[in-house]
Amino acid sequence: MLLGKKIVDFFHFLQRENLIKLLLLIGIMVAASSIGISWFEPEVSWVNGIWWSVVTLTTVGYGDISPTTIGGRIIAMLIMFFGIGLLGMLSATLASVLISNKMKENKGMSTYTFKNHIILAEWNHRSKAILNELRADSKTAETPIVLIADIEEKPTIDDNFFFIKGNINEETLDRANIQQAKTVIVLGDDQVEATARDAKVVLSTLTIESLCPAVYTVVELVDEQNVQHCKRAKADEIIVGNELSSNLIASSAINHGISQIVSELLSTQHGNDLYSIRVPDEMIGNTFLELFTTMKQEKQSIVLGIQKEDGGMLSTNPHSDYTLEDDDYMIIIARGRPY
Repeated sequence: MLLGKKIVDFFHFLQRENLIKLLLLIGIMVAASSIGISWFEPEVSWVNGIWWSVVTLTTVGYGDISPTTIGGRIIAMLIMFFGIGLLGMLSATLASVLISNKMKENKGMSTYTFKNHIILAEWNHRSKAILNELRADSKTAETPIVLIADIEEKPTIDDNFFFIKGNINEETLDRANIQQAKTVIVLGDDQVEATARDAKVVLSTLTIESLCPAVYTVVELVDEQNVQHCKRAKADEIIVGNELSSNLIASSAINHGISQIVSELLSTQHGNDLYSIRVPDEMIGNTFLELFTTMKQEKQSIVLGIQKEDGGMLSTNPHSDYTLEDDDYMIIIARGRPY
């Protein structure tokens, strides 16, 4: 079924780019010249004639078969003159298609069919830093990331970074294949004032969750008062920038140096990092203390807490005799992903 669809898509591509007539002309020329050369040259079979026609048409000219009769040489001259023109047209058409597709991609006009990818909704001055952090983690280093934003062209160079021009709506989300996405990051539009910015974020989140409730949404807000609106829109994780900064500043004033530790843990580009990893199968049924000891001894990692499922309820520093279950994830501090 899938192979048949690909064949049909390939045929439509040839038809759309007007390549069918060109390929048909080349095929007729190869067939006619192979028949002609085998007719005029008694020692050349029809199969060898096809080989000679292709070699001559492409101007490779191995010289293993050379026409010696007048008729054979006339056919050779015809295929040389007309073959160069046809191949030139074919090369120019293919080059035009590749350039057009690349320009279309950079202008955000393409449609993508990725699976388990990340969708980045909006582009602001924090987006580049987010992209760098994602690429610094081995888990997302090569994950396809699709940006949806109302900007003129693709804002950065990354082989696995793709762009769709437009606002967050059903059409752009379908083009980003929201149904197969793993995570959506919804950022604020810095070009509008704070209230309108948060309202746009809430509306985008509502649109995303209504189309694909299964996707995990991480939402950025400015005002803490809008958190309830995002919760009603079914956002999975909400980050309030001003609140986070205020809490960090207050903690640093009380406990000097805290901001340096937090900055290191939140950045995947240097030092130790925070990871959410499924509890190893061999540790299921053991206690939290046993997991803590094993991870420190064998992986030089510190377990901070246990999370129910990926992105579920978090329990920091649980009781030492807590029994680990099958759907538990551990939040750890480590210099790299231990698994």
